[in-house]
Amino acid sequence: MLVPLLTTFLVSSRRCSRNKNMHNSTCVPEFHFIQLSEDPDLQTVFFGLFLFMYILGLFGNLLIILTVSSDSHLHTPMYFFLSNLSIVDICFISTTVPRVIVDIQSHCQVISYVGCLTQMSLFIIFGCMDSMLLSVMAYDRFVAICHPLCYQVIMNPSRCGALLLGSFLFSFAELQLHYVAILNFSNCEDFTEISNFFCDPSEVLKLAHFDTVTNAIVRFSIGTVFGLIPISGIIFSYFKIVSSIIRSPSSSGKHKTFSTCGSHLSVVCLFYGTGLGVYLSSSPSQTPRSNAVASVMYTVVTPMLNPFIYSLRNRDIKTALRKILSRAF
Repeated sequence: MLVPLLTTFLVSSRRCSRNKNMHNSTCVPEFHFIQLSEDPDLQTVFFGLFLFMYILGLFGNLLIILTVSSDSHLHTPMYFFLSNLSIVDICFISTTVPRVIVDIQSHCQVISYVGCLTQMSLFIIFGCMDSMLLSVMAYDRFVAICHPLCYQVIMNPSRCGALLLGSFLFSFAELQLHYVAILNFSNCEDFTEISNFFCDPSEVLKLAHFDTVTNAIVRFSIGTVFGLIPISGIIFSYFKIVSSIIRSPSSSGKHKTFSTCGSHLSVVCLFYGTGLGVYLSSSPSQTPRSNAVASVMYTVVTPMLNPFIYSLRNRDIKTALRKILSRAF
């Protein structure tokens, strides 16, 4: 998956054309990103920062995948979804960061029309899958705590596979809805600049030929349907978990199981807190560059921190890591 992704971004049209400002009656086949900073010294800092965060994100998520796959004690539904979350995080961070690194190095913030749609499509699919997997993991904790005797029956391999497939199909449906809205593009000359450092779906939707009210309705509808459903699932699951613990305060087993929810809640707050913060705080008073810098939080920082949050707060993961290190050394 990563090889064709990176190839698409590196071989896509990168013309910092001399006739950038020339008018053409045909569709201009490229988009222009904004720079995170005009200061050349800061550009060097951003290059090193993005490269460091990308390598750290890859290393952390690959370590989670390796740990879960190598330890038989972690072959449970909870860690099955965790390893898949790490796979999705790798794909999610690889959708934007390699392109940004190349753009900073080449001083050319240009992407072809096809490359932009490809990047946006992958961003939507992996971003939505990230959200759906967090909801599925909340459901897994709900079953483990509220129905511990039936846990193995309910969360059987077939059910886990179906939940994973359902997350992908849900993400694919969101992509199709975006495409329906984007088909309203009729002339590329009016929307060659994207106010972000990548093909952010919300920014691309702004470029569709809607009036202001229709554009707001489309964006609100997409956000409500595909944001409200995962969040509702998480809230419902944790409402049931808390209710179960309150009704059974003496159940030490449930309290021990509930402690595994801490890492998941931290990741949920980080993912939705940064993502919703960017979209809800985007106002006319804010500059596009400030919104782009804020977007770094949920597109880069969150996938990078997820594996470390789970490994530092999860006793099973730390035990499995010690076993791997003891074998290696």
